[in-house]
Amino acid sequence: MAEERIEFFYDLSSPWTYLAFTNLSGVLARTGARARLRPILVGGVFNAVNQSVYAAREATDNRKLKHSWQVLKDWAALAGVEMNFPSQWHPAKSVNAMRMACALADDQRALWAFTRAAFESYFGAQENLDDPEVLVAVAHGVGLDGEAVRARAAVDEVKALLRANTDELIERGGYGSPTIFVDGKWMYFGNDQLPLVEFRLRGNRNE
Repeated sequence: MAEERIEFFYDLSSPWTYLAFTNLSGVLARTGARARLRPILVGGVFNAVNQSVYAAREATDNRKLKHSWQVLKDWAALAGVEMNFPSQWHPAKSVNAMRMACALADDQRALWAFTRAAFESYFGAQENLDDPEVLVAVAHGVGLDGEAVRARAAVDEVKALLRANTDELIERGGYGSPTIFVDGKWMYFGNDQLPLVEFRLRGNRNE
């Protein structure tokens, strides 16, 4: 089995992460690389190292932010995903979702399926990402035992994993979602930098 060369640190509440998650599949297909999903709580990252995000959200005259919503829809159309954002649940509380993601961390195939379905639920159907019943239904929808995943998400070990992943990302220099590491060393941020991820995977940079 091929080595997992990519670590994908992510929070389900981020529309740009949804795009990167979707577009990453093409990178993996073209390069033959494998990726490991690493759930985090992006609010914990912002609180620690990137509090300017909150000020930017509150600035009603923020031209860059307004323009980003237009660009986001263009990216969504290019990726072929339904992006109904922002919804009434924005900004979303994602702790329940990310704990359920961590509950699946040892079964990456199940985690990929749950993650994709959760993204579609929040950004497509505009469902509440923080509602445990919605999350259970999302898990059921991809063939998982949603109630078992919810129960697993409530144990201390899983809660600790979410904190540990978040702390690790901060320690390694991350400042948001998605943060992508190639070969455990090279850090990239966001959907826009996926071409650089692919460039690195192909061995075009050696230093």
